[in-house]
Amino acid sequence: MTKVIVGLSGGVDSSVAAYLLKQQGYDVIGVFMQNWEDDNDDEYCSIKQDSIDAIAVADKLNIDIEIVNFAKQYKDNVFNYFLNEYSNGRTPNPDILCNSEIKFKAFLNYAIEHGADFIATGHYVGKTNIDNAFSLTKALDLKKDQSYFLYRLNQYQISKSLFPLASITKPEVRKIAAKLNLATANKKDSTGICFIGERPFREFLQKYLPNKPGNIVTNDGKIVGQHLGLMYYTLGQRKGLGIGGLGEPWFVVDKNLTTNELVVVQGHNNNQLFKTKLTASDLAFALNNKIKPGKYSAKTRYRMQDAKCEVTYINDDTLELTFEVPQWAVTPGQSVVIYDNDLCLGGGIIN
Repeated sequence: MTKVIVGLSGGVDSSVAAYLLKQQGYDVIGVFMQNWEDDNDDEYCSIKQDSIDAIAVADKLNIDIEIVNFAKQYKDNVFNYFLNEYSNGRTPNPDILCNSEIKFKAFLNYAIEHGADFIATGHYVGKTNIDNAFSLTKALDLKKDQSYFLYRLNQYQISKSLFPLASITKPEVRKIAAKLNLATANKKDSTGICFIGERPFREFLQKYLPNKPGNIVTNDGKIVGQHLGLMYYTLGQRKGLGIGGLGEPWFVVDKNLTTNELVVVQGHNNNQLFKTKLTASDLAFALNNKIKPGKYSAKTRYRMQDAKCEVTYINDDTLELTFEVPQWAVTPGQSVVIYDNDLCLGGGIIN
């Protein structure tokens, strides 16, 4: 019997993924990953409750479950990068690195060492085989599609992974969980930082990085306020700037690390918030070879429509994307992910 180890997170998606695999005849075992140990007993971290829920689901589905600690790998390979990016004024996406380094690397290695043929998760994403090479595709439920977060997975990682929710919608997942009376059936989706939980972001970062307050300025250098530290702000941010006054709302348009200034403009549709071009490095391509230059579509953030673009190369490790329609608040440190219709081709980190 084919053995699958499922990452049971204590959420509804992974719970139903495990159930579906069992229904399909796989030998299913659950693993709850504990990847955060700093202050994990405080009010913002849900590890304790999540592990209880994962164990309750495993019990209901009559599958074995283990709690496995990957906290060192998370700190070394995800969290340190996350802090380094913030300290350099960029806005990283830890969920993307968490997937490639923890869920589909540390966890995958653990599973293979323990006799698994595959791992499985509750991600909404599809998998396809083109000319004996694996790639990810968008999920049937486009509102929940998570291919953006998984674009850095390589051939081996995709080949060893199963995604039982590829062709199922979130409402159907909830229905299945309710019918089975699973503990996670009505549990709300988690929206916090991967494995760290939902907590006040500034308060959290202050524990690890020193504050460097400075001026908030307009493009022509007029001081309009004070910021608490460039790391706390991202391009396109409106809330939390503390700037009042007449006229349209203020938005972050740039960060000047040399002068420690946060640059702002007024109005959501200010043309300085829009970019027609971007470059991206630290590239990752699933299909073993680079994307050929040409016309595709891309996302510069998770919750956005695909935007038509042309892809060219500046050098071996740097792409340039030129969009048909200017894109709003393109943010250094975030990922741009490139698609050919529903096929996820890969992407890189925005410069």
